[in-house]
Amino acid sequence: MNTELISDYLNYLEVEKALSKNTIEAYSNDIFSFLEYLSNKMGIEDIKQIKRTHISSFNRYLASKGISPTSIVRKIASIKGFFRYLCINSFLEKNPALALSPPKISKKLPKVISIKEIEKLLSSHLDIMHKALFELFYATGLRVSELVNLEFKNINLKTGIIKTMGKGSKERIIPVGTKARNALKLYFKEREITILTSDFGKKNQKYVFLKPNGTKITRQYVYTFIHNLGKKIDKNISPHTIRHSFATHLLENGADLRVVQELLGHSSIVTTQLYTHISKKRLREVYFSINSN
Repeated sequence: MNTELISDYLNYLEVEKALSKNTIEAYSNDIFSFLEYLSNKMGIEDIKQIKRTHISSFNRYLASKGISPTSIVRKIASIKGFFRYLCINSFLEKNPALALSPPKISKKLPKVISIKEIEKLLSSHLDIMHKALFELFYATGLRVSELVNLEFKNINLKTGIIKTMGKGSKERIIPVGTKARNALKLYFKEREITILTSDFGKKNQKYVFLKPNGTKITRQYVYTFIHNLGKKIDKNISPHTIRHSFATHLLENGADLRVVQELLGHSSIVTTQLYTHISKKRLREVYFSINSN
């Protein structure tokens, strides 16, 4: 297979589309696994030989291996994007993935926890850094990648706003409530000591959240922290749970859908509309719990 074409496409995703390294790596893995399948199973070595039936065969192969429909949809989307790029740039005359339909997946409502459960977690015994991290996380609905990469210069405690760089390198401004700001003020005093007494702290001082040894927190660090925190309310939760809860609680308290879309950094209102179903479901639960007594 022509690896130069793949390299050109990945470079296009990085430079023209400004996609993150993680996203580009996922695209790369999806495309190479598809081409490897064609080479090993069908003896196809030339991209120009690929037909829609070959992609459909790969689709069925993934399903037979127990790959989830969500993962298959992502892989097929990667392949379709690659072939679209090849056709636009005249590397191919016909797009074999043009009329390809990915498997249908059922939309699951995101998991959320109640305001009382949030309050219980916040009132539990958390150290100063973890208290600030959780307060800010819930107060802003940041993506976990945005949280770990949040820079100190982008927090203004006086005005109560933060700036963050989301998907597609789109900057957005999010207000921060009083409780989160107070938690951050306490943490920043501790953070100054970490920076002054640690070589790692000096190296990583542009980031907001640092471990006691001065190293930057990671996505896995946040996942582990939130997962362990969930045990205090006997629930299996993740950073996504906190983000979903942030959005749901805003809507339940009368926030406009467009405002929530802006705060979450969704490019499409359709994505945000999913939370309206959660709110309606929650309202029904409250209604019936009251009227059943």
